Amino acid sequence: MCGIVGVVSSAPVNQLIYDALLLLQHRGQDAAGIVTQQERKFFMHKAKGMVRDVFRTRNMRALPGTAGLGQVRYPTAGNAYSEEEAQPFYVNAPFGIVLVHNGNLTNAQELKAELFSTDHRHINTESDSEVLLNVFAHELEKSTRGVPLQPEDVFTAVRNVHRRVRGSYAVIVLIAGHGVLAFRDPFGIRPLSMGRSKDGTVMVASESVSLEGTGHVFERNLAPGEAVFIDLQGKVHAQQCADAPKLFPCIFEFVYLARPDSVMDGISVYQARLNLGETLAKRVVSTVPPNEIDVIIPIPESSRPSATQLAHLLGVPYREGFVKNRYVGRTFIMPGQGVRKKSVRQKLNVIASEFKGRNVLLVDDSIVRGTTSREIVQMARDAGAKKVYLASAAPPVRFPNVYGIDMPTSSELVAHGRTIEEVRQIIGCDALIYQDVEGMKRAIGSLNPQLDGFDASCFDGVYVTGDINADDIARINEARIGQEDPLEEDTSRLALPNAQDA
Repeated sequence: MCGIVGVVSSAPVNQLIYDALLLLQHRGQDAAGIVTQQERKFFMHKAKGMVRDVFRTRNMRALPGTAGLGQVRYPTAGNAYSEEEAQPFYVNAPFGIVLVHNGNLTNAQELKAELFSTDHRHINTESDSEVLLNVFAHELEKSTRGVPLQPEDVFTAVRNVHRRVRGSYAVIVLIAGHGVLAFRDPFGIRPLSMGRSKDGTVMVASESVSLEGTGHVFERNLAPGEAVFIDLQGKVHAQQCADAPKLFPCIFEFVYLARPDSVMDGISVYQARLNLGETLAKRVVSTVPPNEIDVIIPIPESSRPSATQLAHLLGVPYREGFVKNRYVGRTFIMPGQGVRKKSVRQKLNVIASEFKGRNVLLVDDSIVRGTTSREIVQMARDAGAKKVYLASAAPPVRFPNVYGIDMPTSSELVAHGRTIEEVRQIIGCDALIYQDVEGMKRAIGSLNPQLDGFDASCFDGVYVTGDINADDIARINEARIGQEDPLEEDTSRLALPNAQDA
């Protein structure tokens, strides 16, 4: 999961891209990068860390130009500890190309072999984004044949990329001296939106919030398989480049990843989370009578809309019982869950008066490993709660995600291969209520009937690209980041700045 942005303007774009990345910070906190273009020359700065830490005044002054790209990275493949894998990525031919990518290629290894043996291109990192860049560069070189670049040449290259590449990818490319290209995979798994400001600046970004927050009017989402080329005069050229596009956005974007003030593929993220709370209410009633619940408390932050709707429908008081410390730095810890438990308590503090002597229903957006949930349930008990119930606005996470979300291997997923009662016992709550998969899809899908469906693979095990089997999952798990660093970083979701904090 990453956040990407591209801009074509008549004015300097460095500050604009920086501001847009701040609005996308929730999508990645590992590294950040910006590249700009002035007179066919690229200027780039990228490093590990948060946007505000990576870019100082001297860095911003060294990024002149009226077109550029930016990315914030949360790594799900490759080497998380290599500064070389921060984006954008660059190749010098044809023309000079830089690329930012959100997603995960499922056939990256096969493509890497093709690039070496057939296309004669060199890959220098473990990043699938560098693979994607070189596939695009090769196809663009073939489509132009040395003549001046035309939009149709760019679209031909994208069409051939779609035929070669599998997986999820939202991509923005800056081609030296020509303009900015954006395209989306044929299933539209990862999001991409476009907007324009009053002065004619055109911006493409992962979420609409980065457009609106920088003074741009949101125009539309890119369609699955569509490519949009913005020339340096700001003229927009668009073409469908996939043979059989279908819109299957990642449902986890709506559950947790995206900011609540974004609109993605015609769906308000905030309204989607309200709807999840509404359908969850029916599940709660069938498990715990509302008169046995004294208070409903969200686990910060993404679960708040679902919790408020749930409380309203059940007629139970809604209270804030946890305070999240937004100023705890990123903690580097020794491997083992014992230290992770400590870090959860550093990041959340309880308001004891909201728990003491009460039957409490905690609401979370989802439960992945279960370690954080178990510790939070214990914190509620330590604060004096009589009973602690836990409701998840999402169904059980039973399968790994292969499309660019850092979902753990099956063995790390608390719900994989276990009944809900077995998960309840592990977490230690008095009752555990999950959303059901079909209810989740209806709740969110009803907001845009034009969708063909969702990628809900981490919940239902159905991989929409149709090219994933058990061997592929095993191979992708082997390539997961974080295996080679002796200090394991705290990757619990409470360690990440949430959408509402960004």
